[in-house]
Amino acid sequence: MKYVGAYLIEGDATSLEYLVDRLDKENVIERGNPDLYMRSYHSFGIDDARELRDRAQRKALMREGRIFAIFAPGMTADAQNALLKVIEEPPAGAIFFVIVPSPHTLLPTLRSRMQTLSLHEKSRASDAEAFLAAPSAKRLEMLKDIYEHDEDEGRDMGKVFVFLQSLEECFGRETPSREKTEGLAAIYRARKYIGDKGSLLKALLEQMALLTPRL
Repeated sequence: MKYVGAYLIEGDATSLEYLVDRLDKENVIERGNPDLYMRSYHSFGIDDARELRDRAQRKALMREGRIFAIFAPGMTADAQNALLKVIEEPPAGAIFFVIVPSPHTLLPTLRSRMQTLSLHEKSRASDAEAFLAAPSAKRLEMLKDIYEHDEDEGRDMGKVFVFLQSLEECFGRETPSREKTEGLAAIYRARKYIGDKGSLLKALLEQMALLTPRL
C-alpha cells in the first residue's frame, strides 16, 4: 500500500507498535530508520505540535522521506490547529500517522484533512463482545488488566477509552431496550468521569461492569 499525506487511526498506545510493525512488513519504512519518528505522548499540546512541525521541515536522510507516527490520548485545540497547518501542506512529502482513542473528539477541520486507517479492528471487537457476554464475576476479573495501575499517573488512559468505545459500538448494533439503554448510559458515565483528576478508575469501571446487561 502506498501512503500519502496524513492518516487518522483510532487506537491506544499499543497501536503505535502495531503500526510500525505493519509499515516495516509492507516495506514502507524499517524500524530504526532515522527518518521514522515515533512517539507516544501523555498529552499533546501546542509545544508538541510546533516541535513536530519543525521536525517535519527537516530534510529526509534517506530516499523514502520522513514518516511521523504518534499516539496522543488528548490534544488541545491550539495543538490541533497548529497540526492542521502541517498536515494541509506536508513538508517534503512527509507522511503522518496520528493515533487517538476517540477520533470524534478532534476538531472537524483536522479530521477532514486526514484519511482514516483501521488497525486490528477484529481483536478489539472480540474483546468487547467477550466482556459483554461474560457474567459479572468474570467481567470484574477481566477489568483488572486495565485498572491495576490505578494510582500510577502514567497509566495508559488511551487503552481505557478505546475499550469503552468498543463496548459502545457493540451496544450500537443491538435492538434498543430499556435495559440496554441503561447499560449504555453506564458506559457513557464511565467515559465521562475517568479523565477527571482524582477519579477512581477501578470504581467507575466496576460500576459500569455491574450495570451493563449481558449481550
